[in-house]
Amino acid sequence: MIKAMRTAASGMVAQQLNVDNIANNLANVNTTGFKRSKVEFQDVLYQNYRRAGSTTAVGSQAPTDLAVGYGARAVATVRDYSPGDLTTTGNPLDLAISGNGFFQIRMPDGTNAYTRDGAFKISSTGQLVTSDGFFLDPDITIPENATSISIGLDGEVTVLIPGNSDPQSLGQIQLARFVNPAGLSAVGHNLFTVTPASGLAITGTPTQDGLGRLDQGALEVSNVEVVDEMVNMIIAQRAYEINSKAIQTSEDMTQIANNLKR
Repeated sequence: MIKAMRTAASGMVAQQLNVDNIANNLANVNTTGFKRSKVEFQDVLYQNYRRAGSTTAVGSQAPTDLAVGYGARAVATVRDYSPGDLTTTGNPLDLAISGNGFFQIRMPDGTNAYTRDGAFKISSTGQLVTSDGFFLDPDITIPENATSISIGLDGEVTVLIPGNSDPQSLGQIQLARFVNPAGLSAVGHNLFTVTPASGLAITGTPTQDGLGRLDQGALEVSNVEVVDEMVNMIIAQRAYEINSKAIQTSEDMTQIANNLKR
């Protein structure tokens, strides 16, 4: 019975982590570019009382195992990078990636982080930055006298300058993709960093080499589906409840055994 209690307790711990993850998904339902994640589970060690193929007491061969497992554990949180819906904002500095890719963001320590959040702003020096003031990489600097900003599907940034009828090119926004984006590490602020599992960033021009296009004046919303998350939460709650019942049943059986009299 003690074994059953520990086994059921492992299930409760696993489902608690599952609920924590679901709560994070729901909390970010309105976070620009957020990608939902799910928890994956594994069973753990088994105690084998008899192995399949072993010889039984009557000399025959056992066709199956006689084994009891020791519960479950969470082994991974897998991020779903399916695209979210695009919402039109009308802001010329808002960019949405339609397809594969991440914006490259230069961090204060000189390393790059990556994001699907294209809600850019202009810094005091005219450079495109995130809401936290981190610079877009490569740098794009908007002249202070620019009257309009145009960003093409391929990331080329052009502006109109008073007194000049021809658009002036300021550079091209580059995107990055990864062999295994699920291996990226979420660090908050809508940013991801490279890990050995993700592989190095493969950079390129939007619309080329498997990278998506850029849509100006739009943002990608979270891909969290509230109804799905609520259903998942109910399932996790029921699993947690069932495991707690297993602990209660094991405790009742232990009490019965302790109260036995000759």
